[in-house]
Amino acid sequence: MDLNKISTYRQLILRNLPGLLAILLFQNISAQEVITSSIDSTSIRIGEQITYKIEVISNPEDLVVFPEGETFSPLEMVESLQPDTIRKQGNYKLLKEYFLTQFDSGKYVIPSQEVLIQNRTYRTDSFAVEVKDVIVDTTKQNLYPLKPSVTVSPGFSIPDWLWWLLAILAIAGAAVYLIVRKRKSDDKVRELPPYEEAMVQLKQLDSSGLLENREIREYYSQLSFAVRKYLDRKIYDHGLERTTGELILYLQAQRESGKLNLNEETIRNFEKILNRADLAKFARSKPDIITAKDDRAKTQLIIDDLRAAVPQPTQEELLQDEEYLEAQRKKRKKRRIILGVLVGAAIIIIGVTTLIATKGITYVMDTYIGHPTKELLEGEWIRSEYGNPSVAVTTPKVLVRGEIEMPEDVQRMMVGSETFIYGSLLSNFYSAVTTIKFQGEVQFDLQKAVDGIYTNLEAQGATNIVMKQEEFTTLNGAKGLKVFGTLQAQNPVTGEAIPNEYVILNFAEKGGFEQIIVIFNEDDTYAEEISQRIINSVEINNLKE
Repeated sequence: MDLNKISTYRQLILRNLPGLLAILLFQNISAQEVITSSIDSTSIRIGEQITYKIEVISNPEDLVVFPEGETFSPLEMVESLQPDTIRKQGNYKLLKEYFLTQFDSGKYVIPSQEVLIQNRTYRTDSFAVEVKDVIVDTTKQNLYPLKPSVTVSPGFSIPDWLWWLLAILAIAGAAVYLIVRKRKSDDKVRELPPYEEAMVQLKQLDSSGLLENREIREYYSQLSFAVRKYLDRKIYDHGLERTTGELILYLQAQRESGKLNLNEETIRNFEKILNRADLAKFARSKPDIITAKDDRAKTQLIIDDLRAAVPQPTQEELLQDEEYLEAQRKKRKKRRIILGVLVGAAIIIIGVTTLIATKGITYVMDTYIGHPTKELLEGEWIRSEYGNPSVAVTTPKVLVRGEIEMPEDVQRMMVGSETFIYGSLLSNFYSAVTTIKFQGEVQFDLQKAVDGIYTNLEAQGATNIVMKQEEFTTLNGAKGLKVFGTLQAQNPVTGEAIPNEYVILNFAEKGGFEQIIVIFNEDDTYAEEISQRIINSVEINNLKE
């Protein structure tokens, strides 16, 4: 190459060197101003947080993707805030904040992060961070021995089954509320006339912001749906599923037959809008905003023309529509009633099932359906004195005066007898108190009377009698004989054998005889508790000399 040319090139480079350096410097500064990153601290204690910030300046139409996930390792990301956007000199300034932490002491480096801006990748600076231990001075910390365990009284506690029941009722109530609310909402939508519904949909489309966000496909999808839905409800019940060509052919046929008073321009405009909507939805075509707004205005005019094109219904048709609507209302009301009954039945079934699972079927049957002896046990008890010599006893019900047959030899010795009874041998619970007063100083053989109990029970229809005997002393010191065991009483109507348990107290005190009888169904825990309370409450009032 010619030395003169080389010299000329060198002089040009030297002459323009400041400008070239300025251009390179400007490009470097611009690159630096696109993205910056910072942290609020380079030294933290274990568990404390660092605020990591990334600022990006970009054009409004640029797509910016910030880092997410475990990209900050070895530090852990506690929270990632949504980016803040600030408009600055025609551009957008985006600020993204992260909260980072570490639970092990040491020196760490937050790696460089990647930020994607419109298909171009930028990297942030890396930062060194020191995580320090929390210093604890054990020489100044008072130490205490372990305290012994203490049993805490639970006091009153709500049973678990009640919480289950409340939870089930709450869930069922919420389900009923949501179902009823949805049905009311659906009813309102169904009751809205076709034209008013179409206008509401168009107004919602205007306020949706789809055009402003350039979501043309969704905009045309909703626009075409509004007019198709009106056509489907008012004129042609296949307006939603037919293709654009089929709909246009249908409208032209209706126009030619005189069933629809439509002009050719309305049909042509309708066809253009539907074709544009099909291209936007399926071919990803993007009409400009002005065209989209014009199509929105024409759609409302098309709906108005379709509305005016439909002949006015006759009086007979109006009456038929009213009857139809009334029948629909009755059907909806009937469905709501059936739904309410089913939901109520489901709540009851779930509640009963939960109670049976937690408390047992016996508890549920006795508590909610009822049990005769349970009601006796939980009722108001009465303490009274019966007969002469008197017997004081506490019973769930007042004993009523009755009569029992006495052997002839006993009748000859006694001055009088009194019997007080509740129930019968065939009922769930039977109790009786009998007192006999003898003439003069009769020596009554108590053991002989006890031996005759077996015969007396058989005479009253008892079978399979098992008898045991032991001494018994009342609360006030009266001594007697206690006879107890099992027997079976036969139901005279069904012939069924009823297994029973019995307890009979016998006393002979100073010219008198006292007998307390309690008979109850076998395996009836409530009746057994009643029997124990009655027997333990007996007091014999001795005759005065």
